[in-house]
Amino acid sequence: MPFTLATWNINSVRLREPIVLKLLQEEAPDVLCLQECKSPVDKIPTEGFAALGYTHMIARGQKGYNGVAILSRIPMEEVGDKDFAGLGHARHIAGRLENGVTIHNFYVPAGGDVPDREVNEKFGQKLDYLTDMRDWFHADKPQKSILVGDLNIAPREDDVWSHKQLLKVVSHTPIEVETLAETQDAGGWVDVTRQDIPDGQLYSWWSYRARDWDAADKGRRLDHVWATPDISNAGHSSRVLRDARGWEKPSDHAPVFASFDL
Repeated sequence: MPFTLATWNINSVRLREPIVLKLLQEEAPDVLCLQECKSPVDKIPTEGFAALGYTHMIARGQKGYNGVAILSRIPMEEVGDKDFAGLGHARHIAGRLENGVTIHNFYVPAGGDVPDREVNEKFGQKLDYLTDMRDWFHADKPQKSILVGDLNIAPREDDVWSHKQLLKVVSHTPIEVETLAETQDAGGWVDVTRQDIPDGQLYSWWSYRARDWDAADKGRRLDHVWATPDISNAGHSSRVLRDARGWEKPSDHAPVFASFDL
């Protein structure tokens, strides 16, 4: 069963419902994973999605913050969620497709502005969240699984516009990169995006602060698609839909796509 999946930090699913519908109409992924929905589950505008064939949804939500959802036009059952680092946030949801593939949708904490847990509690929470993910993958090795989401870390030098200038900026600090690598290794996860696009600068996020985000192009690759080794070779056609960053009332993230022949 071949299927295409997209992951997108939407920065409010209710505010940006029009561009979610635009993506579903124009790109038609089989599965769309959304992060930062900023909505209780019962307030997510599902009618428009269902009208386009996305009749399956699993989600965790909270008012005004965080929130994750998986929309699918192929049958999917809920597997559950984990409250990593005990934050009580809606940051993880997992579903299983008919072919037995489990999809984990994550929204890792951003970590605030100062990369020092002694003075910035949010940075500590981010590292603890990733460590809890790591420990879970060690204890319960994932199989036939895909992990997507806004992991809020750009790990490689070519995942940011300037490696040197961002070494002390949250999302690209050495401790974050190292912690993410340990989390990835614990599950044996393969970075499908970089398996497909091994070379060159690649971004999925551009700050709202830039007057002309496209010309400045000071991006970071914060959004990821990983797969377990038993199915990673089935992944292909990875891409970032950069144009979506320029749509009306955009998210500051662009959707990331991958297809799987399973």
